[in-house]
Amino acid sequence: MWYAGIDWADDHHDAVVLDHEGQLLTTLRVAHSVTGLAELTTALTRITGPDAKDQLSCIVETNHGLLITALLEAGFAVYPVNPKTVNRRRGAAGAKTDQIDAYLLAKLGRSDLADLRRLVPDSPVVQELKALTRDQDGLIQSQTRLLNQLTACLKAYYPVALLLFSKLHQPSALAFLRAYPKPEAARTATQADILQTLLAAGHTRTAQVVPKIWQRLQQPALSADAVTTRTKARLMLALVAQLEPLLAQIAAYDEEITRLFVSHADHALFASLPRAGRRLAPRLLAEIGDDRGRYDDAVGLQAVAGTAPVMFQSGAYAKAHRRWACMKPLRNALQLFAWQSTLEEAWALHYYQQKRATGKSHAMAVRALANVWVRIIYAMWRDRKPYQAQTFIGAQQQHQRQAA
Repeated sequence: MWYAGIDWADDHHDAVVLDHEGQLLTTLRVAHSVTGLAELTTALTRITGPDAKDQLSCIVETNHGLLITALLEAGFAVYPVNPKTVNRRRGAAGAKTDQIDAYLLAKLGRSDLADLRRLVPDSPVVQELKALTRDQDGLIQSQTRLLNQLTACLKAYYPVALLLFSKLHQPSALAFLRAYPKPEAARTATQADILQTLLAAGHTRTAQVVPKIWQRLQQPALSADAVTTRTKARLMLALVAQLEPLLAQIAAYDEEITRLFVSHADHALFASLPRAGRRLAPRLLAEIGDDRGRYDDAVGLQAVAGTAPVMFQSGAYAKAHRRWACMKPLRNALQLFAWQSTLEEAWALHYYQQKRATGKSHAMAVRALANVWVRIIYAMWRDRKPYQAQTFIGAQQQHQRQAA
């Protein structure tokens, strides 16, 4: 067996290879380029030979990227580890260089390989679905930032606009702001003018909405001075110009994500989850994946998802705290789903309320509920059976009788 510790960076990678006795075989630094990655895989192949690549384990502090792709395509086994693992293995002096990190990774592989999990790539559909959902989350974060800026801008000079629509990012709201960027322009607009603006934006309830908007605009409202109105109106139009194409792209992502999601064999499992909807169900499938051998049990999935607490005990002091080392996108999706489930599942709402009654914060109660959901989702996923509330409630009642 051979163990290659690879410390990756944006422009170069350092590698150290040890044999099964811990003897240093080679060290090298390669550029993050086609030539550099080919040099790395060639050097590793020179050690193993073309027929024993599976005997060399590559320990890396990441599980994605072009470096990982190159190693997998070359036929080497990849074992991703958390960067904090290497930090804990530094000497007392705390010396740190890229080569030292690569050496520590190789030593970690040699001593603890049995405790590491080999990276098995997701199926192509799941890989694409994961990339799309994570990228869309980034776009949604940009949308949130722009909406917050737009809200602050309107509060500064046009606060009545915030009262006219239930959602500021709906197309009709943005079209209204674009058509009437200043309060005076909106106040002097006729109902027919507003009707045409909303119809052009695709509003479907103009007959009910337009009179209410017009009446609201005729009432006394706070107003800013002329300079503030001119400058903030310009900023508002700039923010709207950024929001509109962004919203269109997010909607396009929704269509592609839905197409991929329904094409996957496991889509019915995740679609059966209460209030998972078009956003959370695909994210749960993408993050959990479809490799049934990836998790030994529900406990492993709970740890990866970050829902299971971590116990810290020293002497007489003992306390459970939140798990930080986990898959953040999966943790976020599970907690959002857990909170949504309380709106439909009576048992989920009761569980959440029980936690709150014991003094737990909202975040802690939702995290605890998500931990319960992980066990349910794991059983569904393992057995390929959609969610049925009665199945869970029956199992819960049986467990309570046995415990009594």
